[in-house]
Amino acid sequence: MTHGQPAAPCLLLIATPGSYRTAAYLAAARTLDIDVLVASEGRHSLVSAIAAGLHVDLSDPGALEVLLEANRRRPFHGVVATDDDTVELASRIAEQLGLPHNPPEAARRTRRKDQARQALQAAGVRVPAFQLVDLAQPLSPQLRNMPLPAVLKPLALSGSRGVIRVDDMARAQAACARIEALLRREPVRDAFAASHLLLESFVPGPEVAIEGLLHSGELHVLALFDKPDPLNGPYFEETYYIMPSRHDAADQDASVACVRQACAALGLREGPVHAELRLGPQGPVIMEVASRTIGGECARLLVTGTGHTLESLVIAHATGQPLACEATADAAGVLMIPTPGAGILRRVEGIPAARAVPGIEDVSIAIRDGYELVPLPDGSSYLGFIFARAPAPAAVESALRAAHDCLNVVIAPLIGIEDRRVLRTD
Repeated sequence: MTHGQPAAPCLLLIATPGSYRTAAYLAAARTLDIDVLVASEGRHSLVSAIAAGLHVDLSDPGALEVLLEANRRRPFHGVVATDDDTVELASRIAEQLGLPHNPPEAARRTRRKDQARQALQAAGVRVPAFQLVDLAQPLSPQLRNMPLPAVLKPLALSGSRGVIRVDDMARAQAACARIEALLRREPVRDAFAASHLLLESFVPGPEVAIEGLLHSGELHVLALFDKPDPLNGPYFEETYYIMPSRHDAADQDASVACVRQACAALGLREGPVHAELRLGPQGPVIMEVASRTIGGECARLLVTGTGHTLESLVIAHATGQPLACEATADAAGVLMIPTPGAGILRRVEGIPAARAVPGIEDVSIAIRDGYELVPLPDGSSYLGFIFARAPAPAAVESALRAAHDCLNVVIAPLIGIEDRRVLRTD
């Protein structure tokens, strides 16, 4: 900045240390000429903006005052949260500063599946039948009258982690034990969420996802994605997202109306919305409404639908500089490459052949050779992403499937080392 020129707007980006989204938000801010202060716990992060940013314990009640003090030194023009774990804190700081925000209680609901289900059901929004399971109490009485098939899931994890379909009592009890073990390995700070599960009826039918932005309570739909793979369990790994949707107009309109109703029921008013729905026998059913953007690198698809990156749209909205959307005529899609097994990743073969498939724009492997692969429902990372663009959705899907067929994921078994040394007692 030269003397006499106004300072660039400043964005507060509240990020978890390992967020997929941080780099994309930083890149978007650069294109919009917006300065960013990253607030995170990642003092030793390899991302320089995190390492050089504001280091704060995001779970500490005193974090709000730390952020307010930073605003007094350089006022923020907008606040954005990267992930579920940061949306409530972001809403609190934005509320204090009079910036666009969701009510903190609404942001909190979107982080807890049980609270979201209760609010949606009370407002008449179609959700699966559900009940809570207390892991500290005997399971059999709680599972005795469960609907079959059923789905068990943690209250506060995302990305289908710990989500398991069960078809009988034995599988339900085994699933509870598996999810409980997963929760013990996770830094779940909410004691209730660490000790309870959601048990809900399985809803048959295809899944769709809706990406949108809320402005003063009005939902602007940015994309409606089809998920052409059947997601029937026992685990629910995300694979294909294709846009525009090929479902009939009535199903699309009903899905958008359902998400609008859900946002109102949850009390959401500002910023990004990522919603997941099942097109069930009685119509769309809400599976999730999150007050943040889509996960992984999938947000790159929004350039096709809007002419801008999703992160640019979110930042522009948060700082009061909304961008006009310019959709293209192309279709686009992504494959979140499934993790085919557990073990140590040796290599991914066939990447040049996959990139050569007509319509493929990029093949990106997110896990480095030598790192451990952990499939769902226990894992938390995608193996990688394949992106495609073509004149029609069917061509996009065909390209993605052909590119995936080119890949061969070589995995070595994970070998544990047993310590058989004998301690001397003499």
